[in-house]
Amino acid sequence: MAGTESRSSAFSSSSVVADWSLVFWTLCSVILPVLITLWCSFQRSRRQVLIRDIFRKSKHDWHYTDLFGQPSYCCVCAQHILQGAFCNCCGLRVSEGCLKKADQHFLCKEIMMRSDGRAHSSMPHHWIRGNVPLCSYCMVCKQQCGTQPKLCDYRCVWCQCTVHDECMLDCLKIEECAFGEFKDLIIPPYYLSTINQMRKDKRTDYEKVAPYCRKHWIPVIVLANTRSGNNMGEILLGEFKILLNPVQVFDLSKIAPAKALQLCTLLPCNAVRVLVCGGDGTVGWVLDAIDEMKIKGQERYIPQVAILPLGTGNDLSNTLGWGAGYAGEVPVEQILRNVMEADGIKLDRWKVQVTNKGYYNLRKPKVFTMNNYFSIGPDALMALNFHAHREKTPSLFSSRIINKAVYFFYGTKDCLVQECKDLNKKVELELDGERIELPNLEGIIVLNIGYWGGGCRLWEGMGDEPYPLARHDDGLLEVVGVHGSFHCAQIQVKLANPVRLGQAHTVRLILKSSKMPMQVDGEPWAQGPCTVTITHKTHALMLYHSSEQTDDDASSMSEQEHVREQTDEDV
Repeated sequence: MAGTESRSSAFSSSSVVADWSLVFWTLCSVILPVLITLWCSFQRSRRQVLIRDIFRKSKHDWHYTDLFGQPSYCCVCAQHILQGAFCNCCGLRVSEGCLKKADQHFLCKEIMMRSDGRAHSSMPHHWIRGNVPLCSYCMVCKQQCGTQPKLCDYRCVWCQCTVHDECMLDCLKIEECAFGEFKDLIIPPYYLSTINQMRKDKRTDYEKVAPYCRKHWIPVIVLANTRSGNNMGEILLGEFKILLNPVQVFDLSKIAPAKALQLCTLLPCNAVRVLVCGGDGTVGWVLDAIDEMKIKGQERYIPQVAILPLGTGNDLSNTLGWGAGYAGEVPVEQILRNVMEADGIKLDRWKVQVTNKGYYNLRKPKVFTMNNYFSIGPDALMALNFHAHREKTPSLFSSRIINKAVYFFYGTKDCLVQECKDLNKKVELELDGERIELPNLEGIIVLNIGYWGGGCRLWEGMGDEPYPLARHDDGLLEVVGVHGSFHCAQIQVKLANPVRLGQAHTVRLILKSSKMPMQVDGEPWAQGPCTVTITHKTHALMLYHSSEQTDDDASSMSEQEHVREQTDEDV
């Protein structure tokens, strides 16, 4: 009996031990992964803080990437790397562990040469070893560089010339850097250091400084809006900094155009070109800043403006030959060539004044500047709904395709609801002081440029009727009417013509009753009874890229020539 009791007590104690052992290992299996995860998270956050600290203090423009776009090697340890940091200005690539050492040992592009009391007119090459561009050729032996799977060969961060390791000794004899293909667009560091010294001495005879005195020097300033497009602005900033002096490239999310354009005052008069990377709204922002330069008495420093379209509609860019949208299909080098070869033209800019009705209205009239078009009716309603939706959830509107899909949704909705019907009973229209009898309409659009609604030539329509030629530099506005959203859709696919109401130097529109949606260059609002007056304000100096011509442009031009020929025959 005693033996049985001892065996049972031993069995119960062993079962208790087994239970505690199970509990212990269960807790270990749960807690240990949590502790490891917490430790890894702490180490990762600590590492990120150290990296951010290096980025903040560095003269390099470091950015971190989880995956390089091409085979890359660390410039310090020469090991192959998949992820790490790269400099947006000089192109250095390093692993995370070598970042601090690379930051200490390698110099970045200098936007200004260090002053030694002497005036410079040239500078030596600045060589970086390894990670040369694909399909690059040695400037000495003319053979392809970067063909070996290791850190090899050199690239100059200014002229972009590449040299084999074995050819480098011969190349060292060629000390002077000529800045390569884009020498006429680059602001050399020695120029800025000389100008800085002259400003300290209170001298303004900049024309004696090279390359100011060079005939074909047309420095370019790049203004990129990183909020436009699907992160294309951020990518373009880095690519332009590689090819140009980083001081020429500005991020408009960090610095206002008015401040960036003050660089023009240090450069030759009437020679600077500005490349705006963004949508039509960004272009309007830059043109407003240029108007401020005129007010300050800086007319002789006014630059000419080219456009790289990153927005949704891009109608102004399309009108000036720069295309309907950019998604990286054209190399940045070709974009700079296009800017160099572009022709200067003028663009009319218009003042839109909205005066509210009422005897007791003490508010000042709203004043807008128009580059593209003004409208009242269904297209303004679509823009207003889109704008309200984007304000609520801005993260959803990062893609041009999504934006156009939302526009399509609201256009389809308006076809069924017809919120703007009987517009002709609510408004009066005057062109150059003459009252226009309006047919049954839902919308009125006042055009300054050829394109409207994301690529539609609204004034031409189907092109089957004779009409005066529409231009963006003749001081005339084209005024058309539409019967609704469905009519707008028909015009965009060339199945219908707009209701052409006429051309005028001054347009006056009186909204007699109710509240209607209005827009100026894509900026919409809901407006009560008022008087809208559109008058000529000024001209903007733009650049026209003529080498690209869309099928719509070609057919439109041929149709216009055919109409002119018929008119001449009738005469």
